[in-house]
Parts: sequence; structure tokens; C-alpha cells
Amino acid sequence: MLYRVLEIFPGALTWGTFIAIVVLSYFYPFAISIFFVLYTLFWLLRIIYLHFHLKHSFDFMRRNMNTNWLEKLKESKNQHSWTDIYHLVILPMYKEPLSVVEETFKKLVETNYPKEKMIVVLALEERARDYALGIVKEIEKKYSDKFFKFLITEHPYNLPGEIPGKGSNETWAVREAKTKIIDTLKIPYEKIIVSVFDVDTQTMPEYFGRLTYVFLTCKNPQHSSYQPIPLFLNNIFDAPAFSRVMAFFPTFWQMIQQSRVEQLSTFTSQAMPFKALVEIGFWDTHSVSEDSLIFWKFYFHYNGNWRTEPLHYPVSMDANAAPNLWKTFLNIYKQQRRWAWGAENIPYMLYGFIKNKKIPFRKKLFWSFVFIEGFWSWTTSPFILLILGWLPSLVGGYDYNISLLAYNLTKVTSPIINLTIAGIIASSVLSAALLPPKPIWFKRKHYILYFVQWLLVPFVIIAFSAVPAVDSQTRLMIGGKLRLGFWPTPKIRKV
Repeated sequence: MLYRVLEIFPGALTWGTFIAIVVLSYFYPFAISIFFVLYTLFWLLRIIYLHFHLKHSFDFMRRNMNTNWLEKLKESKNQHSWTDIYHLVILPMYKEPLSVVEETFKKLVETNYPKEKMIVVLALEERARDYALGIVKEIEKKYSDKFFKFLITEHPYNLPGEIPGKGSNETWAVREAKTKIIDTLKIPYEKIIVSVFDVDTQTMPEYFGRLTYVFLTCKNPQHSSYQPIPLFLNNIFDAPAFSRVMAFFPTFWQMIQQSRVEQLSTFTSQAMPFKALVEIGFWDTHSVSEDSLIFWKFYFHYNGNWRTEPLHYPVSMDANAAPNLWKTFLNIYKQQRRWAWGAENIPYMLYGFIKNKKIPFRKKLFWSFVFIEGFWSWTTSPFILLILGWLPSLVGGYDYNISLLAYNLTKVTSPIINLTIAGIIASSVLSAALLPPKPIWFKRKHYILYFVQWLLVPFVIIAFSAVPAVDSQTRLMIGGKLRLGFWPTPKIRKV
């Protein structure tokens, strides 16, 4: 009963905010107008503050990308211990085409790191066997001899208590690797780092060197997750304009969070110590947001003695692109709705805080504020800034509309909102520097179109971020048949 109440809380907070703004705009239009002015000022200052963190992380990432981390390992005081480290790479797969999977394996082989220290698991879903088996066999034929060990696993369909999806597949794959390879060869658990990638995730040349370096030099390596920066650039030039803009939002947010390490949890592609993963019993197989909930599973198991180490180094994944615009629109919406389902972290976190008496109260208070405010702002801020600020004029009555405050409200807030949006668009300069090598057809005029596309930011924020987030929280609040299952984002390549 308590857990269900906590599940209702995020959606109730969002809808309570919307209702309160409407009601207050009717009964107290002057007060809500003053709030709106202060709120727009707050967001302007917040975006300036966040932009400094973004720029700091961007510069840090670029330096790391230009560093030979394998050489740094060889020259460091850990020059001997790094050779004992094994990397277990898990690649859960559903119905991705051969071109996508093969690009991932090519990038793995091209990394500047000894392949004899890499165990690679291609994790197939039984329910996609007819489609994927031929692809898996082709990958095995071409790449199985490139690594220390290569393993194909097949996650059974409809196991009791499971949601078919990435988390349950990863758990099956790691258990298989543990039994068939790690325990058989008696590799020490504390010498293994697990990297979990979507099958479209392409590793940059120095990823494993950078990961190993951070693992060996951080304060508490066996009690830390390791978070790279996700770039959604593999097919960025094939994606439509609104998809390209949307692809940079999670990248920018993760860059900002890597600069605020005290608030950093885990998201999509990530790494973790194998020993700790075994001790907590792997991922929850009945959740959708396995990539973020795994952080809390570690956190509660070790009574708050867990943190996420920023790698300040990227991996690259696919932007959303489908055969037509409408399908791309739907795919982006569904992907964002699934990511926003991460609001299930809030009841999981709060319930864990209530049950675990060993975690200091200040830590509970800090993380509760960070997560609740983050998911609340995700759903409400775009509506407040871009739509609901007009409500006092619409429902506030005659006395309000003839007032000096009503007359000057838009004159005061519109420039602030424009500056706020301009701050977001300024990030397009950083995004241009992240673009991969241009295709042959990319001409000078395309740079102009590339920057113009950022004028879509207000529409994209509402349609592809705030609305699916409200959708997710509402489904979590109502529960039952409206609860989300795991939806794998389709991947395509233009031929």
C-alpha cells in the first residue's frame, strides 16, 4: 500500500501543479503573475548556471578524447595492475539489423585496448530468435576470434516475474557469462569491469583505457558506477531536424550532470564492478528503467556507500530515425515516454529510504530533492514558461486585465523567456563541434540549416519532452493496464 502511494506521488505533484496554477490564476491573478515573473527569472539564471557546467564538461571531454589512455595506464603507478583487469561487455539485442550490430563490433575491435582482456556477450532475445539468429551467427563468424572470449546467450521468453526487456536480458546474459566463462576460468570478480551497452552503442577509441584509468584511480572503485557521456550521433545526418535537436538534449544534460558529480546517477550505457553486481543479485527483471534503478539497488545494498564516477568520455548511439516523419515522431515520443518512466525511481528511492535506517538523513534529503525536483521540472516547467503564463490574462477577470501589472506582464517576461530559449539555442554551437565527419552530400548551406533547426526548440521541448513525461507520470499514477512495459527503440540504417 505504501509503495503504491509513492507511485502516485510524482503524477499527483505534476497534476496538482497544473490545477493549482489554473485555480490561482482565476482567484489570485495578481499573485500568480508575480510568481510567473520570478519563475522566469529563476529559469534564466538556472540556464546560465547550467551552461557553465555544460561548457566545463565539454572541454573536459574533448581533452580526454585527445588523450591516449592506454599509454597513461602504462606510464602510471598502476602500470602493472591494469593488466589484471578484464572487461565484460554486454550487448543486449532485439531486432536490430546486421548493419547496426556490425558497426558496433567494428568499433569494439578498433578500440585502443588489448582485446585479450575483453569478454564480449551478444545477448539475444528468444522472442526475436527467428529474426536475429542469422545476424548473431554472422557476427560470431566474423568477430568471435577477436576477443579473449565471445559468448552468445538467448534470454528465454516469459520467465515468471519478469518484464521482457533490457534489464531481464542483461541479467540472464551476465549470469551465463559468470557460469560459463568467469567461474570456469576462476577470474577474480574484483578484477572485472562490466560495461552494459545498447547494441547500437559504438565505443570511442580510448573508452576502455579511460574506464580502466578511472577505475584504478578513483577513491572507491568497488563501490562506484562509471558513466560515459551518451552521444546520439551514429546516424545524425539521416535523422530529421526535430530528431536531431532532440538527440542533443540527453547529451547536454549528462554533460551537465558529469560536472555536478554529487548529483550524478546512471543512465543508458554505463559500467560497474562485477563483484558488486554479483553481490546485489544483478538488475531488477521486473522494471523498465533498469539503467537508473540499478544505481539505487547498489546504493541501498551498500547503505549509501555508492557513487557514480563521471568518465567525461563519450560513447555514441543512434538518433531516432524511421522510414518516414510520422514514424520518427512516434518513435521519439515512445522513447521519451520510456525514459520519463524513470519516475519509477522516485517510489523505489523513497521506499528504500524509509526502510533503510543506516543511510544518513542528509543524504536521503538531498537525493529526494534532486530526483523529485528533476522529474517535476521535466513535466511542469515547459508548460509554465511557454503556455501557462498567459492564464491570468485569460481567466483573471476584468479588474486584473485593466491593471498595470497585466499590461506590463508580457513586456517583462517575454524578453526573459526569449533569453532563456536563446541560452538553450546557444548550445547548438557546442553541438556542432560534436558532429561526426560530414557525409559527401553535406555542403556549406547545410550548416545554415543545421543552426536554423534549433528554432524548433520550444516545439520540441513541449511535444517530445514535457508531454511524454506527463504521459508517463500519469500512467504510473493510475497504474493497472496503463503501466508501461519495455519498448525497444527501432534502429535503421539507410542503404
